[in-house]
Amino acid sequence: MAQKARIKIASTDIGKVNQICDAIKDIVEKTGVDMRGPIPLPTKKLKVTTRKCPCGDGKASFDRFEMRIHKRLIDLDVDERALRLVMRLPIPEEGLTMEMEMIEG
Repeated sequence: MAQKARIKIASTDIGKVNQICDAIKDIVEKTGVDMRGPIPLPTKKLKVTTRKCPCGDGKASFDRFEMRIHKRLIDLDVDERALRLVMRLPIPEEGLTMEMEMIEG
């Protein structure tokens, strides 16, 4: 069985996720490596409901806040040149996590 590199990308900003996925696609096209993805994973929605009035008097009105975490999964065949280029991608400082692991398959 051949080894593959699995890349997991997560962010609250869908634009950053798509930007990194497009950059990885460009690298794959240049190097000619086989790629599966980007596979969209379910979006996690974190919801918080708070009361507008801090003292408890008055009418019961609420604020509802929501944060969405978008995730993508990309599988690449192991190629030293392609992986080196992927590792050198400029990743935004805030709001994006990118994990890479080697899997059998």
